[in-house]
Amino acid sequence: MITNPVPWPNGARCAVAMTWDVDIDSGVNVYNPDRGDTLINSQSQTRYDVHAAVPRICAFLKQQGMRQTFYVPGWCIERYPATIDLLLEGGHEVALHGYLHERPNEQSAEDERYWLELAIEAFRRKVGSQPLGWRAPSFAFSKHSLGYLIERGFTYDSSLMGDDVPYMLRHGSGKLLELPPDMTLDDWPHYMHNRDFRFTMPISAPARAMEVFRAEFDAAWRHGGMWISIWHPYVSARLARFDAVAELLAYMQGKGGVWFATAAEIANHVGDLIARGIWTPREEVLPAYDSPLPELKRGSR
Repeated sequence: MITNPVPWPNGARCAVAMTWDVDIDSGVNVYNPDRGDTLINSQSQTRYDVHAAVPRICAFLKQQGMRQTFYVPGWCIERYPATIDLLLEGGHEVALHGYLHERPNEQSAEDERYWLELAIEAFRRKVGSQPLGWRAPSFAFSKHSLGYLIERGFTYDSSLMGDDVPYMLRHGSGKLLELPPDMTLDDWPHYMHNRDFRFTMPISAPARAMEVFRAEFDAAWRHGGMWISIWHPYVSARLARFDAVAELLAYMQGKGGVWFATAAEIANHVGDLIARGIWTPREEVLPAYDSPLPELKRGSR
């Protein structure tokens, strides 16, 4: 069903990146700016990232001999440096996820640039290098985001959902590789119940969530696609849910022919294929149009 499959390394059937959005308590504050200090329960829920979840994930990945990608807001990099140290010590990719989990498509162009610069500087001060990857908070990629990411030298984005394999985003100022995730591989709709986030899902059993994740993996494996999870440590690294994650990984490993990689490794592999003329991605121009559409104006026809 995939008309332009990527040749994955060593003849692998599919690529898998088990990525994690390490939001900690950034969202508590950006969505409740005047009363984040009073939301102690939500602070405790989200700081589970720091005290239990990220250490648990890192220990598990070390046991598995795996490195994965963690998208972290710049404010969290500044506020929780020991968590970033733990990720870097494990050889994991740290990528950016906004500054304070702000939604770019709800900001002015000037404000979006301001928060992006804050995030990049926070990353550079701690990590000592240029971030390669970006995932927009809440997937809220704006019509200005692509130009800004190209301008600031990012290698890839993983926010948009327009394909089953990597594709190229084109802007007047250049190009950027997109590693598309999908909401079917996000843990938030399955588990998240928090009134302070205005998000009160009926909570699924881990087996129900894994049924969805496994079905998507089986299809990616069958058709030569790419499987990218969007998991949050304080959501999916709870005990029963993380047991299910470990079981899912064992299932994937048992299938064979799977390339487990960081998002940056996937981006570098695809970039090399493109540079050598082995594979050519589909291209999409952004922004596709400006609003309001002329067709919506009375008497335009």
